[in-house]
Amino acid sequence: MVVGVARLNMHLPENHSLKGKRRVIKGMISQVRSRFDVAISEVGLHDLWQSAEIGISAVGNSQPVLNSVMDKIIDFIDGFPLIEIVRADVEYIHIRE
Repeated sequence: MVVGVARLNMHLPENHSLKGKRRVIKGMISQVRSRFDVAISEVGLHDLWQSAEIGISAVGNSQPVLNSVMDKIIDFIDGFPLIEIVRADVEYIHIRE
């Protein structure tokens, strides 16, 4: 079993309030969750209105499959017009029996 974990730091340059940030981030999270069936949540930078940190995790049988899924998710998020990905860190944890 392999667990893929990603942490994305994002910048929302056109955002001007925490309320606007939460609207954009919640909408993006909802779309990622329903499209890719992964666990995703805002995990940091809650009080900054132009920055966000998102955590994503997925479980699979092989790292190449998870690598493909994570790449597709990052590309999907990068396509949002109000979000710029500043940094994306992805790690894979191999669990052996």
